[in-house]
Amino acid sequence: MNQDVIITCAVTGDDTKVTKSPHCAVTPEQIAATAIEAAQAGAAIVHIHVRNPETGAFSMETKYYREVVKRIRESKVDVLVNLTCGMGGYIVVGDNGLADTPAPGSDFCSQEDRMRHVIDLCNEGKYRPDIATLDCGSLNFGDGNRAYVSTPNYLRKGAAILRDLGVKAELEVFDTGNLWFVKQLVKEDLIPAPALIQLCLGIPYGVPADTGHLLAMVNSLPADTIWTSFAISRMQMPWVAQSILLGGNVRVGLEDNLYLSRGVYASNAQLVQKARTIIEAMGARVLSPAQVREKLRIG
Repeated sequence: MNQDVIITCAVTGDDTKVTKSPHCAVTPEQIAATAIEAAQAGAAIVHIHVRNPETGAFSMETKYYREVVKRIRESKVDVLVNLTCGMGGYIVVGDNGLADTPAPGSDFCSQEDRMRHVIDLCNEGKYRPDIATLDCGSLNFGDGNRAYVSTPNYLRKGAAILRDLGVKAELEVFDTGNLWFVKQLVKEDLIPAPALIQLCLGIPYGVPADTGHLLAMVNSLPADTIWTSFAISRMQMPWVAQSILLGGNVRVGLEDNLYLSRGVYASNAQLVQKARTIIEAMGARVLSPAQVREKLRIG
């Protein structure tokens, strides 16, 4: 069991959820505000996507990330900022092969363009993130023709960019083969120790959200690893306890689950507080941002 627990809050509801819950943030001001509230409730790390404030669609624009990070930093609330680099990997294939591929909904681009906002903010120097994500493999998303594509060489390039920028890579693992390749990145010295690994369960069609699959991945983690796991929807809170029992940390938030209880929409802060209640009831403690920086060796 993990006695010293990091809470991450993934604050931005995914692309299907923004119209469902009144708590899903859209504008940079709203996203920053919900991140700050999550931090005040006990989250040491906030994981952030941004949206076009006019359309509500996910965006890759540096200007929106800059404004969110600026508002968080200027609030003086201490929290580690974790920016997604996951957008730009989707391909929707047509039913007729290359004749109608890529189909509408595709956003596939180079690894550098997926990370452009992180590169820009680091080069500017003022609002650089502490952590940025790499989605560590390709995956069918849902039942249709949508796939996320993240190849070994794209990931090598992304890991090298983050290493050279001095930004901690969070390695998001959606399937067992993803974890196999994470171990290869570590072997190639592309991931500075300790490796920060996020095990993502219950997302169709990656790893199912059950204890057997999680335990198998935990038993296969590379040495000198700090890991978190989460499961989506109604499994989010049970997974808080499950992750801690196996020695890991926890992630909650509206990216993965909208509800506090059946039929009751949650805010990010409420989800963090509920997770904190579970953690402390188990006899563990919640780590502060300063303690997490020391643990992750982030200067």
